[in-house]
Amino acid sequence: MLGVADGREPRGTTFIRGAATGGVRPGARGALKVAIADDHAVVRTGYRRLLELEEDVDVVAEFGDGESACRWLAANPADVLILDLSMPGRGGLAALERLRRCRPDLRVMVFTMHESAALATQALRLGAFGYLTKSSPPEALIDAIREVRGGGRPLSGAVLDAARRSTCTHMPHTRLTTREFEVFLLLAEGLGVEEIARRRCVSGKTIANCQTTIRNKTGLCNALEMNRYAHRNGLLQFS
Repeated sequence: MLGVADGREPRGTTFIRGAATGGVRPGARGALKVAIADDHAVVRTGYRRLLELEEDVDVVAEFGDGESACRWLAANPADVLILDLSMPGRGGLAALERLRRCRPDLRVMVFTMHESAALATQALRLGAFGYLTKSSPPEALIDAIREVRGGGRPLSGAVLDAARRSTCTHMPHTRLTTREFEVFLLLAEGLGVEEIARRRCVSGKTIANCQTTIRNKTGLCNALEMNRYAHRNGLLQFS
């Protein structure tokens, strides 16, 4: 059974296997220890059930937000993290940046809805070992986590196609820090300063200052310009 280890529901609940015995479920010797970070509980459950069909894979933890994932993984063993990019609080890109510093041995496999070469490039630059889109068949996720464990760098076919279509190199958004880039995407989606502050669990003043910096660095003066730019360059993908 999975035990609740941390978790105020609005920020995403964390489930740890065998929480009473240090957070790691006893599994097959040499099994691939996998953690999952996605803010949708139904999605996490689906991943876990899929992976648990594999005899050599052991799902050791699940997280509903990036902050919980970073905190637990900094002190507990895992071989691979399956990471969504769009989560409340500390987003996927910020989590990647932090994990690269505190867990350089951890192989992070991004699994996201975004079929964007620009986002994939950003994630790989921040330390992801692979980038797979959720439109991929289920077996592709299993193959990918085994590949990253062995040092491979799997990429979704949709992302490779987007990269081939892209002619963008040094674009304004590449001047942004990780936090600024995540705020930029939320502004481009049409979210207001206060809503972004609530999602990121910071003050409205912090987001307002970040918004000003984004405008100065990119030359994009309002949300409409940001939205058009993001769509034109494949940074926003709506289902």
